[in-house]
Amino acid sequence: MNIYAKSICKERVKMLKQCFDNVREKHPLVHNITNYVTVNDVANILLACGGSPIMADDSGEVEDITSICQGLNINIGTLNKNTIPSMFLAGKKANVLGHVVLLDPVGAGASDIKFTVIRGNISEIRTLMERTGNTKGVDADLADAVTEENLDETIGKLKAFSEATGSVIAVTGAIDLVADSEKCYVIRNGKPEMGAITGTGCQLSGMMTAFLCANAEQPLEAAAAAVCAMGIAGEIGFEHLKEGEGNSTYRNRIIDAIYHMDGNTLEERAKYELR
Repeated sequence: MNIYAKSICKERVKMLKQCFDNVREKHPLVHNITNYVTVNDVANILLACGGSPIMADDSGEVEDITSICQGLNINIGTLNKNTIPSMFLAGKKANVLGHVVLLDPVGAGASDIKFTVIRGNISEIRTLMERTGNTKGVDADLADAVTEENLDETIGKLKAFSEATGSVIAVTGAIDLVADSEKCYVIRNGKPEMGAITGTGCQLSGMMTAFLCANAEQPLEAAAAAVCAMGIAGEIGFEHLKEGEGNSTYRNRIIDAIYHMDGNTLEERAKYELR
């Protein structure tokens, strides 16, 4: 890597650090209509990263709640007849107000709401890409796992999907990808053991919404910073596990790692490249 490339890389890392520090400074208020399986963990990790959570899904109040928040996190993992209209009401209200909106499409499709970021695993994102019909080739032979072998192809499809939707696309897995229509962060933080915990993705969506609120003018970098922070928390949490401790303790260790993390830790431990 030449001196110029190293300089660009250092500046990018500092940008992610600033995204993290901005969350601590601004304490964004985030409205969450989220998966009831993990709602408590989402609230706790938002508090840990410096945000403030509101968990409200009644259709009679969601528009008012969204109006006083800086961002909206919609997780459709446990849809029911009560939350579906609430999500549409809150999403459309947030769009009118110009607020950050994140979609965590746990196993389902999209809507006419404009999303700042769409975050999910590769299978969930693939499902959405196939349903849009807007981007040529996005539904063709994209594997259900991001590997070194299909990395370039997957990045190209995510950039095309970002251009079609106007959203940043964040894919989490063994290799994490955060892309807009021009650039993609390829992130290699985290531990495989994080997959043994229910709701790490839901937690990331809530935390990412706070990062987006605090860094509204750079959604790509904000989303990448959140993904790096979650992966680093997984590494630190795993390092602190003691003999006899398992996935329940690991969940708490991850939240604790976010609570104690700062931008300097992110700057030192972030592992990514830009493509």
